[in-house]
Amino acid sequence: MLKALLASVLLLSGNVYAQAAAPTQNPLLQFLPLVVVFVIFYFLMIRPQKKKFDQEQDLISKLAKGDEIYTKSGLIGTIYGMTDTVVTVEVSEGVRFKVLKNQVAGLYKTLTETTKK
Repeated sequence: MLKALLASVLLLSGNVYAQAAAPTQNPLLQFLPLVVVFVIFYFLMIRPQKKKFDQEQDLISKLAKGDEIYTKSGLIGTIYGMTDTVVTVEVSEGVRFKVLKNQVAGLYKTLTETTKK
């Protein structure tokens, strides 16, 4: 019985030393999954949103009086007047609305072209 007890103590102490001597993982490798998730997140979410935002800003900068537009709220009309931040949209003869320039969603002709396909 003493032999069995001594053998188990030696076995356990050997495992403790073996675990302590195990090589540790490189700390940079621990962050690798986080970096991979961020790269995937960037290409699937951030980059397309930035591209869409840039296209929207380009459209807003090219707006001119007389363009037929639609807004994000669903109004369709012709640009009657513009300032730096406000667009006056005429939706019918004599009926005009003022909307913020960044609420213009696009040109109406592009909306009708995509629905015809």
